[in-house]
Amino acid sequence: MTTLFTSHRLGSLTLPNRVVMAPMTRVRAAAGGLATPSMAAYYAQRATAGLIVSEGVQPSVIGQSNPGTPGLHTDEQVAAWRPVTAAVHTSGGRIFAQIMHGGRVSHPDTTGTRPVAPSAVPAVGDVFTPTGPQPAPTPRALDTAEVPEHVRSYARAARHAVDAGFDGVELHGANGYLISQFLSSNANLRTDRYGGPVANRIRFAVEATAATVEAIGAARTGIRLSPGGSFWGVEETDVRELYTALLTELARLGVAYVHLEATADEEVLVALRRAWPGTLIMNPVLPMGPKQTGRDHAEHWLALGADLISFGRAFIANPDLVERLRGGLPIAPVDEATYYQGGDAGYLTYPAHQYSA
Repeated sequence: MTTLFTSHRLGSLTLPNRVVMAPMTRVRAAAGGLATPSMAAYYAQRATAGLIVSEGVQPSVIGQSNPGTPGLHTDEQVAAWRPVTAAVHTSGGRIFAQIMHGGRVSHPDTTGTRPVAPSAVPAVGDVFTPTGPQPAPTPRALDTAEVPEHVRSYARAARHAVDAGFDGVELHGANGYLISQFLSSNANLRTDRYGGPVANRIRFAVEATAATVEAIGAARTGIRLSPGGSFWGVEETDVRELYTALLTELARLGVAYVHLEATADEEVLVALRRAWPGTLIMNPVLPMGPKQTGRDHAEHWLALGADLISFGRAFIANPDLVERLRGGLPIAPVDEATYYQGGDAGYLTYPAHQYSA
């Protein structure tokens, strides 16, 4: 019987359990997008997870969404990540880097340049900048000839990730960022080969994944998706058709896993599980929604066919989450005020459970 605590083979890795630490932005990077010793300690504290997926890491300057986030596009950034991955491995863990191109969810005050996107349609809401939240600017629509360069940025970042010691990468195709913008029916108004019908709107996601597979291998490549999600104002009017088509292409590439968020009805998500022949990571509750993933959510989705279950907020406040889940111990609440405030408070200061001898 499959449980959260049975092992799972993922590419060349054997995961000792099926608990995945979900990618979560924590804006603790140093100037220049450099990883820090505190980040090494943070991820090492959580190395009992079957797999850690890092916070979103920008693949280029123009791909940066938020200030204070790390990158994987310079030699200095690669060097800064090596102590982080080494700390995780020394603690017995496995870690993938999430590669996140923000697209239109960015600001010139953050990157020094106007954001780019499939179309000149601004995101809905305020974006984070070094001086505080500001309205999302209207991005510059990419010319057709420019799109391949942004495709290649994922592959370059993936090569840098492997060089930095990561076990693989997860492309951020969810939550209204660049890949999600291309998938969208209202953020993508293009009339070229990247816009319009489903076969065109999935093209950027497929090309970015294919380039990454070519760069580091399918066994080291995953992708996160939010079917039907409405983050930053994106809409998808044909969710099941869109994602079934995308999963069909991803299956041809043989990627290590697909990571789905619970952004669509369960019926749709179960249909996508059936359409995807490989490893499925399921994030069982809406990211940043009112519920926090617990063991009951995890067991529900394991019974529905998910292979691995990702936990977000629970991992912030419970560095020993796997042990707490295994022992049926209380899950400590998270202090939301410390998500993005910087520093070690609310980052390295959550204690492990005090186990009796």
